[in-house]
Amino acid sequence: MITIGDMVSVLDEPITGRVLNIKDSEVVIETEDGFDMTFHIKEVVKVQSGEMVIPSYDEIHKNLQEKDVFKKKPKRPIQRPKERSVPAMEVDLHIHKLVKSTKGMANHDMITLQLDTAKRQLDFAIHKRIPKVIFIHGVGQGVLKEELKYLFGRYDNVRVSDADYKKYGLGAMEIYIIQNPR
Repeated sequence: MITIGDMVSVLDEPITGRVLNIKDSEVVIETEDGFDMTFHIKEVVKVQSGEMVIPSYDEIHKNLQEKDVFKKKPKRPIQRPKERSVPAMEVDLHIHKLVKSTKGMANHDMITLQLDTAKRQLDFAIHKRIPKVIFIHGVGQGVLKEELKYLFGRYDNVRVSDADYKKYGLGAMEIYIIQNPR
């Protein structure tokens, strides 16, 4: 038991001094250098005639058990990353899905419309922070697929890969948008 006037030494620090005041669980000591310092009562031990009074094993064990470092932290439920739970945005670039009729449209006009739609939808997904976009281009002769690869290659923050073969076959590509590009 520490009382006012006792000589104490601070644990984990080379500080020794006389107890000036004890309030709640705090001890104010005057160090040998004449400074007043405040410590938690469990951070000081009583010193008798130059030797420390060593507390019993039970006191040390009890003090260690009360420290926050040794207390078990409650387990938090595991949350899955958002991108796994958010379904990918799908953009169908088949020309009959984009216009009512292709009458009077040249092949160049059709592919330009498809590429403009793809660019607009990708910019929208980037702006809205949507992590994945599936572009369904169809199989055909591969002209649209190559143009899309060239278009997506101009973006620094996207990764292009083939979409799920089971679901889309060879007619789709998956774009993963990197949210925090360096």
